[in-house]
Amino acid sequence: MPVALVVTVDPRLPALLGADGWTAVTGPRVVVALPGAGAEAAMLRAAGVAVEELPGAAAATARADDVVCLASPDEAAAFPGVPAVVGAPAPPGARLLDVVAVMDRLRSPGGCPWDAEQTHASLRGYLLEEAHEAYDAIVDDDPVAMREELGDVLLQVVFHARVAAEAGDGRRFDVDDVAGDLVDKLVRRHPHVFGNAGPRDVAQVEAGWEEIKKAEKQRRSPTEGVSRSQPAASWGAALVRRAGRAGFPSPEPAELADASPEALGERLLAVVAAAEARGWDVEDALREAVRRYAGELDAAAADRPDRGTSA
Repeated sequence: MPVALVVTVDPRLPALLGADGWTAVTGPRVVVALPGAGAEAAMLRAAGVAVEELPGAAAATARADDVVCLASPDEAAAFPGVPAVVGAPAPPGARLLDVVAVMDRLRSPGGCPWDAEQTHASLRGYLLEEAHEAYDAIVDDDPVAMREELGDVLLQVVFHARVAAEAGDGRRFDVDDVAGDLVDKLVRRHPHVFGNAGPRDVAQVEAGWEEIKKAEKQRRSPTEGVSRSQPAASWGAALVRRAGRAGFPSPEPAELADASPEALGERLLAVVAAAEARGWDVEDALREAVRRYAGELDAAAADRPDRGTSA
């Protein structure tokens, strides 16, 4: 059938037309639709626009310059040489919808039996593993690996959200809840961007974050909200930072003869070597020390109940 104009639509974004798309289909033309544009066709019909399946009676008798065809990008390839406009521009992030759709297929009847039987508990190790691999790719400054490994981290987020969407009352949430909470937090914590706090420099932004988090979390101790499953050095560093911000005591710093990260690394490696020679597990030893320090912070927080922390 002769077609004057092809309007491409994105099957991932049903019933969405941009300005060019609306202009093309609401003029004095016959509008036809291919299967890939079914959602847009239904939306247009609901809005009072006559849309025929291809071929239709009116389309079959129309002049070539009267026919506008709604099609997916793949379907549009069937009309070489015919002018085309992008009727439904895909916004950044549109492919995230594909991730959710693939996960839905994997977890639904007829999908993958392995994916279907996973739980939060069975997946938690993968979350740590993928995060570590993404970290390594960033340290290596390898953009190809970063792209892949960040995708694996994203998979874990979508996977856990899908598992939660199937949970019982009181435990159920879905990927839109996760995204919604994140958006709300980002907007709330950037009043200089989304509110009327006015412009801020980096130091003022950090100070503002602390005040907002203090109001949000109402934490009593710097230990609250700090992951205990992270490596002991990271756990200890997080506690020291939070304790310092909240005015709690910190361990006495060691003397460093050569104050440089390289010298510190060499000294720590020497400690690891000494511990290994004695058959000690340096991670366990540090973790136990950090655990004792966390207990001291909790006790100090309990002794001053009138003061919260923004940690």
